[in-house]
Order: sequence, then structure tokens, then C-alpha cells
Amino acid sequence: MKRFILTLGAALVAAPFLTGSGLADAPDITDVHVEKDGMGWRFHVSILHPDSGWDHYADGWEVLDADGNVLATRKLHHPHVDEQPFTRSLGNVMLPDGTREVFVRASCSVENWSGEPTAVRVPY
Repeated sequence: MKRFILTLGAALVAAPFLTGSGLADAPDITDVHVEKDGMGWRFHVSILHPDSGWDHYADGWEVLDADGNVLATRKLHHPHVDEQPFTRSLGNVMLPDGTREVFVRASCSVENWSGEPTAVRVPY
């Protein structure tokens, strides 16, 4: 039994290094608001991330369809060290007719695209 516990403990400690993702530093989408914007849609996405400066910060988010195709991307050009969580918007996002659900995921300058995409209902 001790061997199993030590092995499991070692695996949990090493897991972020082996997978290349330290999930503790991954950006977390805390809220998404979607509204009609002319012929398209406007997305307001709130992100929580321990931005530490130019070396590590949340640097973008994207909207995906159910098949994982990128429908829109919002690049974030600077850290938000003193503004957490923060919200940034993107308008004129064109969605295929009949789209009822999309997925939003965030990126950071160190982890790249990380975490599971957040499912978002499109209001009609």
C-alpha cells in the first residue's frame, strides 16, 4: 500500500510537467454574455488568471463551434495584473445559421490554449 501511495503522489506532482500544463496557472472563464450585434453577435468574456506581468498573462480567448472550428478570436495585448477578473468583448461575430451553443476557451502566454472549453448558450 505504501508503494501505491508514493507512486500516486509522485505522479500527481509530476503530472503538470509531463503534460506541459500547470493547470493552477490556466486562465479560468468566469462568465460569458452573448447578445445580438447587428447581423452578428457580441461576446463579453470574463477571465480570471494570475497575470504576473509580460512573462505570464492571459493573452486571448476564442469562440468554437461544436466541432472545434474557430469562429472568432479575441487577442489580448497586455497583462491585467491589477484587474482580476477582467472582461473583454468582441463584436460582429458571425455564427452559422441555427447555432444554439458555442464554446469559449482562453489562452495564456505560457500555457497556450488550456482547460476545457466553456459551453455557452446562444440566445434566440
